[in-house]
Amino acid sequence: MLRSRARGISSALQLIDVLVSAGVFLLLSSAPALVLPGTYSTGSLLLPGLVASLAWPLILEQLELYDSQRRRDISGVLMSLIVAAGISTVLVAAATAFAAAPVVWSFPIVFGAGQFVVLSSLRALGMAGIRAFRRRGHNTRYVLIVGSGTRAQHVYQVIRRHREWGLRVVGFLDDGDARHDPRISEPDIRKLVDLPKILKEQVIDEVIVACPRSMLGNIGPVVSTCASAGVPMTLLSDLFGDYLPPPRVTRFGSLAALSFAPVHHSRSLLAVKRLIDLAGATTGLLVASPLIAVSAIAIKATSPGPVFFRQIRSGQYGRPFAMIKLRTMTVDAEERRADLEAANEMNGPVFKMRHDPRVTTVGRLLRRLSLDELPQFWNVLRGDMSLVGPRPPLPHEVAEYATFDRRRLSMRPGITCLWQVGGRNALDFDSWVKLDLEYIDNWSLMGDLKIMLRTLPAVLRGTGM
Repeated sequence: MLRSRARGISSALQLIDVLVSAGVFLLLSSAPALVLPGTYSTGSLLLPGLVASLAWPLILEQLELYDSQRRRDISGVLMSLIVAAGISTVLVAAATAFAAAPVVWSFPIVFGAGQFVVLSSLRALGMAGIRAFRRRGHNTRYVLIVGSGTRAQHVYQVIRRHREWGLRVVGFLDDGDARHDPRISEPDIRKLVDLPKILKEQVIDEVIVACPRSMLGNIGPVVSTCASAGVPMTLLSDLFGDYLPPPRVTRFGSLAALSFAPVHHSRSLLAVKRLIDLAGATTGLLVASPLIAVSAIAIKATSPGPVFFRQIRSGQYGRPFAMIKLRTMTVDAEERRADLEAANEMNGPVFKMRHDPRVTTVGRLLRRLSLDELPQFWNVLRGDMSLVGPRPPLPHEVAEYATFDRRRLSMRPGITCLWQVGGRNALDFDSWVKLDLEYIDNWSLMGDLKIMLRTLPAVLRGTGM
């Protein structure tokens, strides 16, 4: 019954999103400030109107936002809605251009912003209302936990803390010889073989497997029973150890598989990150061209050798690429490095020297202002780098990494990062890696924006980029 009700709610939400999107479009398309003067055919707005009305719900369907959001944070839902609004805006812009709609160039942007504000406000209010409803004991889903040990007790406590999820634990399943957590009442524990009988006698909306690894060989009948009865089953990934990253369900040919990749960020959000990279790098190159030209003249006039310096760096997963910078050192810098190893001021497999004698006079100024990094916008356009991400190391540094350190290669490297704005040479290698892993584990588009906003002040202080 709950599942059929959920489908009805999903259909109602889709209809509301279509009607609200159409209403926002009609309202804005009649605003004099957004419509070009003169007479025009109503048909020229038909295609943009259809796209504006249907794009949002179709995008939300792909982002699985019409599925149950019972255990999802509102902030995560809002971030997905931002992505949907961005994609919807691009589609409406393409439709208005294709149909030669009589609207000003900013119309799709205003529409996208208005659509997001109205629909995300409705969604947030709806989620807050239904969660308050669940806290009062309504819209409840009944859960059966497989296991009666420490992990099962932890799951039980998590459910108790999140009353807004509307979950109620009806009991625990375990084999007869297992030791149960003393905080779990003995009468609440049933045997695994009792599952078919429990499903006949009680309403069970979900079975959560929270047993120890030693019980894995005994839960085969639980899986087959749940599948036969059509009861959803959740298998907690920490069953395989706390050191594994969160899994993603994928396919291995015809087989379903769990992928334990080190980075499981939303593909749609990573796609938005790439779009931001393309837009930012294009703008950056256009704006920085005069600075690069002046710097190139200064380099050529004061030091023999090429203007640009290309160096092989390790990108995502260690894939090599040629990173381009304005040359700030003498042409024989690489050959002289071995003689300076004793003066290295950074621990770990990284060479840093505050007063490096290989740096030219012009190069020192370029480094202080981070102008030498500007050509890396080209690497961003090529896809080797991102605007924000861990700095790309040298291959010989990667060869000396500990296994744990290599995880900093699991995202595309960037021009700026937490380490760049957080102290640069003032931080040791271990702190550097820690900041990179913190960035990877907690990555978000808003986090990237904050780092970019912190980069300019750090550059002006001579401590960033």
